[in-house]
Amino acid sequence: MIVPAHNEEQRLPETLRAIDGFINTQPYAVEVLVVENGSVDDTAQVVRAYRAEHEHVRLLQEPGRGKGLAVRRGMLAAQGEFRFMCDADLSMPIEQVARFLPPQLTDFDVAIGSREVDGAVRFYEPAFTHVRGRVFSNLVKLFALPDFEDTQCGFKCFRAQAALDLFSTQRLDGMSFDVEVLYISRKRGYRIVEVPVDWHFHRETRVRMLRDSFGMLADILALRRNWRNGKYARPR
Repeated sequence: MIVPAHNEEQRLPETLRAIDGFINTQPYAVEVLVVENGSVDDTAQVVRAYRAEHEHVRLLQEPGRGKGLAVRRGMLAAQGEFRFMCDADLSMPIEQVARFLPPQLTDFDVAIGSREVDGAVRFYEPAFTHVRGRVFSNLVKLFALPDFEDTQCGFKCFRAQAALDLFSTQRLDGMSFDVEVLYISRKRGYRIVEVPVDWHFHRETRVRMLRDSFGMLADILALRRNWRNGKYARPR
């Protein structure tokens, strides 16, 4: 389980306890990789303190900033058969991780949490936030991924082989990395499944609305050009 963490000293203790509560009910072993990147608070110290009593928790520190960078570092460092990325705010109940794994889900390479497919439920989301998200989703469908309703939910699961293949060539460090990884996945023929989740809106956000929206749109417009120019070619 990969948890990207930028300035998350306040939320992480509760999040890690919730993850452990879930892990303790499961029959399989789980490692938790917290990838701290560019924090100016005590995120790393919080993780070190928690790790002192929980050996399955690992801290990775990345001096660069960007969620895409943190997730890439975690996916390539993880050792599990299934590699699950999880937002630090746990806006999806941690128990729903089971929806992404066997026996509930079997025929997939990439499973992405969705707040839009049948069975998904949103809680406490302001109307403006929802409309803005749908506008962005429609732009993604128009320019890059016509088959998916929600690319930006922060909960996704990759089989190990797919994770190593995709994140070894994925390039974007910022918030657009979700679209990029799914674009490469689709081009390479991976089986991608959207999984309905319960999603709880949290007012605090790391997204700077206007600047990040323009930057993400520019990234999306560059995806097809990057693919044509061979920038996502597998290493030889």
